[in-house]
Amino acid sequence: MAIIYLAAWLRSFAIGLLGVVLGVFLYREGLSTIAIGLVIAAGLAGAAVGTVFVTLAADRLGRRTTLFMLSLLTVVGTLPLIFHAHLPVLVPLAFIGMLNGMGTDRSAAFALEQAVIPGLVSDEKRTWTLAWYNMVLDASGALGALAAGIPFLEQRFWGWDLATSYRTLFLGCAALNVVSGVLYLFLSADVEVVQAGVPKKHVAISHEAKSTVARLAALFALDSMGGGFLTDALVSYWFFRRFGIAENKLGLLFFAVHVLNAFSHLGAAWLAKRIGLLKTMVFTHLPSSIFLIAAAFAPSATWAIVLFLLRESLVEMDVPTRQSYVSAVVRPSERTFASGVTNLTRNLSWAAASSVAGLFMQRIAFSAPLLLGGGLKIVYDVLLWRAFRHIVPPEEKK
Repeated sequence: MAIIYLAAWLRSFAIGLLGVVLGVFLYREGLSTIAIGLVIAAGLAGAAVGTVFVTLAADRLGRRTTLFMLSLLTVVGTLPLIFHAHLPVLVPLAFIGMLNGMGTDRSAAFALEQAVIPGLVSDEKRTWTLAWYNMVLDASGALGALAAGIPFLEQRFWGWDLATSYRTLFLGCAALNVVSGVLYLFLSADVEVVQAGVPKKHVAISHEAKSTVARLAALFALDSMGGGFLTDALVSYWFFRRFGIAENKLGLLFFAVHVLNAFSHLGAAWLAKRIGLLKTMVFTHLPSSIFLIAAAFAPSATWAIVLFLLRESLVEMDVPTRQSYVSAVVRPSERTFASGVTNLTRNLSWAAASSVAGLFMQRIAFSAPLLLGGGLKIVYDVLLWRAFRHIVPPEEKK
């Protein structure tokens, strides 16, 4: 478990950093708002394809090998940033390298780790273990967001120009993903799928599991479509353009965001023990969307930041509970399938929404992504509660 946590920590640090600087960096490179949205969407679409690969092949190829390959592919996504590539090169490499502008780890590796972790602990420990895992991701993402201020420090203390400072930043991201990939090779055989008497390539997925996962995936797609309008790169860009907040201050803001996210995971596990997984998912997620919509109408940067931080203190509480719930309603041998399908639909929806978010910002209203994202998430919460309130995880039946 320690290796998974450490590898995930390194990966999430790079993602947290990119979430703050990517949109602003691309704007400084001369890209339009629409083009920035396309680059972010290309990275998310690449993550979706990577998740398809995880769903179909990870258990047969080997989970360790798959995680290693995904880490190396991620390095490709940083190359056009390091070498200041133009849009025709930037978009395909962002796709191949699964460039993550979310600011939050929702990668193909993240989907596979969700399938691995529940198999290493008991049902009673599943939610808490996933909560700690997500806390690791967000704590690291917080430090990554804080590192977004490094280019300004390099300019101030060493006199580096901004282009050189950014290049060192992206080289560091690439190095972190290489180290993360190497760590996966040291995982034990316990992470692999074993089904008694059945070869890995013939692991069967029950009709019941397919039906449950399909219903969950459809709802998660709606939630993620809202999230696609709200990637860290776009929200950071929104604060930058609307209130003139520079990268170093944005780094501090998103550091606070990820710290709140990190501690909220532990709060979610504590709350789920008392009221259940589904109630925790819905009753914390819904008010977070109300705060987000209110932020779009904030009259000043101070009010926008306060409302945004209130939103972030609640919005991630559904993450470990959702992961635990999905793992609980299928058999252990079906967890890669369940995690892969639900994460795939999420990635596709993120990519679809983020591809038009820039267009909406430029052509309709600059705050449109906040309003649309928050509204879609509210609809998701209501539908999820109606559809699954009677399906209880095994540990809650005792």
